[in-house]
Amino acid sequence: MSTVDQQSDTPALPDGVSHLERRLKDYVAVSDKLIWQRQAIFLAAAGLGAFYFDPWIEIPCYLAVLGSEILDMILSWRIRKWTDHSQEKARRFQIWVIVNTLISAGAIAVFIIMTAVQQAPGEGHFTPLFFLFAASLFAAMNNHQLMPALIPRLAIYGATFLYIALMDLVPNVPPLTSKSWLQFFTMIFVLYFILDCSMVFLRLYRKGLKQLDDLRAEHDRTMRAYEVKSKFLSTVSHELRTPLTSIKASVDLINSGVLGQMPSNVEPILQIAGKNSKRLADLINDLLDVQKIEAGEMNYHFASVNVRSLVLESIEANQSFADQLGIGMVTSFPEVDAFVEGDASRLMQVMANLLSNALKFSHPGGDVEISVQRLGGKVRIAVRDSGVGIAAGSRDLVFGKFTQVDSSDQRRVGGTGLGMHITKQIVEKHNGHIDFSSELGHGTTFFVDLDEKSVSRPNNIAVPLVSSRTLPDRSTGPAAAVAAE
Repeated sequence: MSTVDQQSDTPALPDGVSHLERRLKDYVAVSDKLIWQRQAIFLAAAGLGAFYFDPWIEIPCYLAVLGSEILDMILSWRIRKWTDHSQEKARRFQIWVIVNTLISAGAIAVFIIMTAVQQAPGEGHFTPLFFLFAASLFAAMNNHQLMPALIPRLAIYGATFLYIALMDLVPNVPPLTSKSWLQFFTMIFVLYFILDCSMVFLRLYRKGLKQLDDLRAEHDRTMRAYEVKSKFLSTVSHELRTPLTSIKASVDLINSGVLGQMPSNVEPILQIAGKNSKRLADLINDLLDVQKIEAGEMNYHFASVNVRSLVLESIEANQSFADQLGIGMVTSFPEVDAFVEGDASRLMQVMANLLSNALKFSHPGGDVEISVQRLGGKVRIAVRDSGVGIAAGSRDLVFGKFTQVDSSDQRRVGGTGLGMHITKQIVEKHNGHIDFSSELGHGTTFFVDLDEKSVSRPNNIAVPLVSSRTLPDRSTGPAAAVAAE
């Protein structure tokens, strides 16, 4: 038994498929793919034989070959429908493939021999030998997946080659210089050529299987490492969140003045502790969000969302941050409210990231512009800042994980490098698109395009441009202007 066949006793592959099952499936897949090509060859051979030889011999031989093809198709159908990965069934299917191979190869050999015997001695048997050569080469090229099936087929074809060659040698025993002996030695050369082709295709197939196994093993190692990493991040994040929440709540309570006035030399330290505890809390929240997204555990509850209400609520929720930075916000809405199908809380998270980045990278005293537009079945939410802009070629940094356009130690605004990555994943879950346009020195506009939902609603009066001081301190998103948080 060949090396490949010995592998049939190895443990099942990670996806539950054994080596023998995989070779059987590969075998029938190639057989099914070439079925019409084989039928065309058989029909052409039968047509030529019926025209130039006795049709009462050629047609029954062709029908016998066609019958063996029907048996192959039935077996192929059964193997394709087989899904329980039973090794016992795999061995039974291999036996049936070998039996069908013997029937098929035998029918083809009889067809070719019956054609050859109708030729007079000395005619060379070119036509039947060419048919046989084509069948042998076809098998060598396409049946190498299953050596227990290929070997008997080639053995039958090889015996047929020798039988036809000996038809002109045995009765008359011509001299060694005759063309009959030349034909015999030529057939030996052809047999060697066919066997060599079989080995070449077999080696290529084995090499492909090995590469596939190596890729699967590497994939499994990568997935195991990824699962360990995800579990580590999840565990650490959850373990940090509980004590950090208590620390942050205590520091915020002290900074609020409820517990009394703190000494002047302690107050700055508590302010720093409050800011850093918030940044750490945001980092943990982002890590947990990323872990949920990558594990496919981020939950979405889709419903009709009024985009105007979404934007105004986002602005109101982030009011204090804008006031701290001294930056105004200008809004612009269409005359008729636009609606989208989405998860309101997740879209609020998207808006918080866009707005916080725009505010952080805008100059004090400037404005952040938020607009809603209808664009041919889409609703576009655009947030424009008045910052320094993003350099060309920074798109991967903006939407990547743990990446920032300004990654220097002296960058003006900190961040986790996860916010815009999370934002992009959320938008794409809504079948939306997020991108930005920017010009250095002239600010950046981030925009989100979502499918508009048709709803029955009265026309609303357009909301005039409104300036306000807004945006909460949620430093989780990539920089809208200079850096991707």
